[in-house]
Formats: sequence, C-alpha cells, structure tokens
Amino acid sequence: MHLERRVLVTGGAGFLGSHLCERLVSEGFYVICLDNFFTGTHKNIEHLIGHKSFEVLRHDITHPLFVEVDEIYNLACPASPVHYQRDPVQTTKTSVIGSIIVLGLAKRLRAKVFQASTSEVYGDPSVHPQTEAYWGNVNPIGPRSCYDEGKRCAETLFFDYWRQHRIPIKVARIFNTYGPRTHPNDGRVVSSFIVQALMGRDITVFGEGQQTRSFCYVDDLIEGFVRLMATEEQVTGPINLGNPSEFTIVELATMIIDIIGSKSKIVNRPLPQDDPKQRRPDISQARDVLGWEPAVPLRRGLEKTIPYFEQLIARSGPDRIGGFSWAVNGYAPLAR
Repeated sequence: MHLERRVLVTGGAGFLGSHLCERLVSEGFYVICLDNFFTGTHKNIEHLIGHKSFEVLRHDITHPLFVEVDEIYNLACPASPVHYQRDPVQTTKTSVIGSIIVLGLAKRLRAKVFQASTSEVYGDPSVHPQTEAYWGNVNPIGPRSCYDEGKRCAETLFFDYWRQHRIPIKVARIFNTYGPRTHPNDGRVVSSFIVQALMGRDITVFGEGQQTRSFCYVDDLIEGFVRLMATEEQVTGPINLGNPSEFTIVELATMIIDIIGSKSKIVNRPLPQDDPKQRRPDISQARDVLGWEPAVPLRRGLEKTIPYFEQLIARSGPDRIGGFSWAVNGYAPLAR
C-alpha cells in the first residue's frame, strides 16, 4: 500500500488518464486528478469520485499549479486529430507550456515526473519498426504538427530539466491504444470503426487501407506506465510502449465487422495529409528494462471494448453517443 504517496495525474479524466487513476487508487496511492475537461469527461472518473484516496481538480495545465505531490504523470493533451486540430495553438501550448509548468513543479518538489509522449514524434517513419534511436520524419508545418512538434518539444524540455536540474524523469512513447472510455467522437480508428459497425453504417477507410498500425489494449499500456515509473532514477527513457503485432486498417475493419456480425461495408476515401503509412514499435527496451510486453491480443481486446460502445449507443441513441453529436465521416489514424 502507498497511502502516504500522493500522485498527480494531469489529463486524469481522459481515456488513458482515467484508467491510470483507477489503477493507482487500487494500489493505495492518493491520486489528484487534474483536467480542464476539454476532451476528458466526468463520466470516465465518476466511479472514483467519493473515494477517500481520490480528488478532482479542474485546472488548465498551461496556468501555474500549486499542489504537494510525490509523483507526477503528465498526460494532459488532446490526442486525436479531431480534437488537437480544433485549437492547434492551444494544443502546442498544452504540450510546451504545460511541460514547463509540470517540470517547474517537479523541480520545486523534487518529484519524479512521467511524460506521456507519442509515436507521432516519429512522423511518417522511413525506418520500420521504430526504435527509440530513430529521430523521425515529421512535417513541422503540417496540420498535425501542433501535436507532433509539441510532443517533440516536450521531450526536449524533459531531458533538459533532467540534464540541467537532475529532475527524475520517465518518458514513454505511446503507440496506438484502444479500449473502454475512448471518446466516441475523437476520430480514433478503433472507436470509429466499432461505432460505424454497431450502427450498420459504411466503415470509412482512407486510401486502400493498407497503412498499418499496432494496437495496444489500454490495460497493457497502463501496466507499462506503472512499471516505467517504478524504475531506478537512471532509467529515463524514452521507451516505446505499444503492441508490436502489426495490422492493416482493412484487417482491423474486417475483424470488427466479424466480431459484431455487422452488415457494414467498407468504403474508401482519400488519405489525409501526413497520415503515416506504417507504425509499429520496436519494444526491445520495454522488454529488457521493464520486463513488459502486451498480453491482450487484438481480437480479445476488441471483444472487451465493443460492449462499452454498445452501452453508449443504448443510453444516448445512435446520433448522440455519450452526449456528443457523432460525426460519420470517418477517422484519422493516430498513435494512441
């Protein structure tokens, strides 16, 4: 038990953040969940509200923050093109200024701090699979760059604070992740396909659907977070966390149709700008340093995820899933 250990989770009401808060509370940590609720939602954490070891702080991480904690997980940032392109300037500020705020807090408290980076730092990679040593192939002025370059700058800040101030840091590069509590209207490929299949609508695939992704179930990813945070101070990362099993987008769509028994058909649309053609992590470091690798195969993870969206549709109706008007015009593949 860790009742004396206070942990701050920024972005704690989001998809990944809520699962992390849940895990930490279950292990006896006192958790402060910080979120501005731009993409996070109270529904993700409502089962934790009232717990003696959990509190919620509504706050924008780009503004000064004064709390007393022992560890910090920095997950605050919109993570899908639908959301981060809605206000690209704020997205960059969240990654860059938010990191400065979090690192300044860690410096004052001498707290260990975890940065949720992303495989988007690799851009449209020319190296496959991607190792942590690869510097990436990123368009710095494209419509996705507010997220890609924001996260790259955040990594720079984390490593400079470590080198200059010896702040204990942990940097994880997250690849495509899915599971319950994924926002139904954020354009993630798994949630978009599941909702379209459940509603019997056409499943929209960009290009020929031969671009590949590697899908990691959320519980596996959170296990990676916790293991990385528990490592000795000399382990800083960056460390890739994702599933090295690679699937084409068409294979994913076909699998979802099969599990649901849907009559949906696959339709093709033009590729969006800067959409990566391949994305698969080399997780050798995670295996060697953390003793970690994903345990949940894609089909099993989808079977655990689909009921969540079935419940959202049953509660809200097909056009307003989870209280949000749902866009039917496809998805933009991304790293989480």
